[in-house]
Amino acid sequence: MPVSMTPLAITAYTATSAMGRGRAAQLDALRRAHSGLRPNDFGATPLACWIGRVEGVESHVLPAALANWECRNNRLAWLGLNQDGFLDRVRLARDRHGADRVALLLGTSTASIGATEDAYRRLDVDGGLPDDMLRPAIHTPHSLAAFVSAALGLAGPCLTVSTACSSSAKVFASAERMIRLGLVDAAVVGGVDTLCDSVLFGFNALELVSRSPCRPFDAARDGISIGEAAGFALLERRDTAPDAPQLIGYGEASDAHHMSTPHPDGLGAELALRAALARAGLQPAQVDYINLHGTASQKNDEVEAALVSRSFPTHTRASSTKGFTGHTLGAAGIVEAVIALLAIEHGFIPGNLGGDTPDPACSPVFAWHNEQRRVDVALSNSFGFGGNNACLAFARAGRAA
Repeated sequence: MPVSMTPLAITAYTATSAMGRGRAAQLDALRRAHSGLRPNDFGATPLACWIGRVEGVESHVLPAALANWECRNNRLAWLGLNQDGFLDRVRLARDRHGADRVALLLGTSTASIGATEDAYRRLDVDGGLPDDMLRPAIHTPHSLAAFVSAALGLAGPCLTVSTACSSSAKVFASAERMIRLGLVDAAVVGGVDTLCDSVLFGFNALELVSRSPCRPFDAARDGISIGEAAGFALLERRDTAPDAPQLIGYGEASDAHHMSTPHPDGLGAELALRAALARAGLQPAQVDYINLHGTASQKNDEVEAALVSRSFPTHTRASSTKGFTGHTLGAAGIVEAVIALLAIEHGFIPGNLGGDTPDPACSPVFAWHNEQRRVDVALSNSFGFGGNNACLAFARAGRAA
């Protein structure tokens, strides 16, 4: 097991999802138990399912200086960056540390593949890409991070993490290592994924997409609802902002059990969980809230319910929030990290929306409805395809050990 880590201050954070733009919109939807899911209206031939679509992405315009990066994924990234004063906080950090001392670490599952899909639908008579799509920078997996680096004016290490659904959770781990090793003094982390046909029809081909709104941990669950989102956080050393919430631990594991099915005993997930607790110097009983991966797929929920039920006492609360946002793929880690931070900031446990008939594997730790209570420590689980597992641990500043 790893040794305890020195906590990092989270000096700014934001999320934009189907629940709305910015932290206040996320909190309001959670408090009202209002789902952002809606019948699928995306694409020329929409798949019969429900999605978590962000309003206003189509009409959002990139600044003229960034027009060469135009695509749906980068528009959503820009929309997300403009919430909660995040751009100003990054500018202050850049001025304080220097542009080359701020890392940029972003997770994404599909990057701007939607733009490439569109380009191939409109090939010219010679089989080439249409003129408006002759922009190689948007047809790469690194499109998102390269765009955000240009938008923020950062010159430090710039990294794309693509480990499926754990992508924007693992960026927190990469940031901690870079700061601890003295490579940088701060890091912008986050993730963005947008709806595209490759994702919708790809997951449908795996028979994982529900025709109705997803129901995490419900006994009759029948698949996921796919969403889109953007989220970002700024990490700095604790003495920069001693009163800010903190990243106190993380765990990663790659069990490689199967391409798309979790290990039946949750081996990799448990390794990630135990590593996060060890780095945070925590016992399970000290955890107040866990935001679960909880996709509403049969196997994921079964394995995660068993892991949580055997690992935590009944006073710990746990829930999935994918019934609000849908599964936002490479952005799921950052969106759910933001929800965990909101739980700490506002003393609020979001209910497990859609779980009307709890799966028998679920223990009393599951919060089926909203609860108002103090949260000092919160975990966030993100478990991806191929056994790419991550768990993050967050804490209120100045909490009692």
